[in-house]
Amino acid sequence: MTAVSFLEGGLDANRALPGDGLDWLKKRRDKGAEKFGALGLPTPKLESWKYTRLRPLDDNTYTPVLDGAGDASVKDLPSVGDVAGRLVFVNGKLREDLSDVSDLPEGVRFGPLDEILKDDPAWAEAHLGVVAQDADQAMLALNDAMMDSGFVLHVQKGVVLRKPVEVVMVGGMTDQPVAYFPRNLIVIEPNAQATLVKHHVGRGVGAYFANAATEIDVADGAIFKNYKVQAESMQATHVSTTHARVGRDATFESFNLSIGGLLSRSEAWITLAGEGAHCGFNGAYMMRGNEHCDNTSYIDMAVPNTTCKQVYKGVLDDAARAVFQGKIHVARDAQKADGRMLNKTLLLSNEAEIDTKPELEIYADDVQCAHGATTGQLDQTALFYLRSRGIPEALARNMLVQSFLGDALDEITDAHVREVFMDRVVHWLPAHCYLAGEWKESA
Repeated sequence: MTAVSFLEGGLDANRALPGDGLDWLKKRRDKGAEKFGALGLPTPKLESWKYTRLRPLDDNTYTPVLDGAGDASVKDLPSVGDVAGRLVFVNGKLREDLSDVSDLPEGVRFGPLDEILKDDPAWAEAHLGVVAQDADQAMLALNDAMMDSGFVLHVQKGVVLRKPVEVVMVGGMTDQPVAYFPRNLIVIEPNAQATLVKHHVGRGVGAYFANAATEIDVADGAIFKNYKVQAESMQATHVSTTHARVGRDATFESFNLSIGGLLSRSEAWITLAGEGAHCGFNGAYMMRGNEHCDNTSYIDMAVPNTTCKQVYKGVLDDAARAVFQGKIHVARDAQKADGRMLNKTLLLSNEAEIDTKPELEIYADDVQCAHGATTGQLDQTALFYLRSRGIPEALARNMLVQSFLGDALDEITDAHVREVFMDRVVHWLPAHCYLAGEWKESA
């Protein structure tokens, strides 16, 4: 059975999904199934998918996650340390024994999606699908139809969440390839503040498919920091679609660190909907072997006096491939907009490849916008300088790569999270950077 036939079969299977008894949710699922049926899986024929093909979905037969798939023994879960709350999902199933939300302050709701659908379906109906509405995106439509897990973060007006909350999503450790579809809903009310750290990690061997969708509503005057580490296993396919709306004088900061997975694609659609809104949308990627990483974004500067800054830097080794597609759209009336975009990639092998396409689409005339992209190898002069000071070549190369990526990680304003993310970078380097002293020649 192909991946497409599995997904179509899953839509018709009428298996138990969260919120099955809610008429409004059933209508949303049916609409998603209808839209996905019309669109089908995206292919390189679509401009936004020109450089990425979901080949693993053609090569594997996926099955829905059963209850037992979330019971595997899990050790050494990643964490940023002292947090206000933590949710752990294994193959899309909440693990209460590994989760803890007992330290949440008043005015903060943080829990699994199915719990919110049971306890407060009216609130869920008022917010689910509002930010990500009527988008002609096949993977979002598929998530609408099949959402089977995920979490909700709701911070009430004026509440300042001083510690971050954390979500760990673990995949793998199943006998057969499985697919799961987390749906995450984040609502930060006016003048509230919160920080979220998400870890996507793979354990064991075997293929799995995670198709996540996240809606983020940052209301007027609010500050929300969204940090993500994507470190799926070597046979995993990870697709995430994020839709965010940023209100007046609000700040949305995002950082995505991609360091694993056979194929990963992170797609974001961000609307700066209120004057004074700011978006810092940044990331770093480190790929090796035959891994493929795609970062695609669309930032809509819809009103005057908004700002955005996007910095993505990556390191590619072996035959790895990365894609960066970023577009900043400045609406006709969005005067005084200030949008910046930069993508830099370091190639450690002649076989590595980067496809980069930064774009500006400007309809206003009083703006400050810039974009750029560079690709290159390690600076041999800098390498020679370090070696002449007695630093071994392997260590010198690692130091140069760490410094290169450090510019991107400097965009993380939370010092502790920045330190944790840099630690992940440092641990990636000894295993995957040059440890031989020669440039890797193509066969």
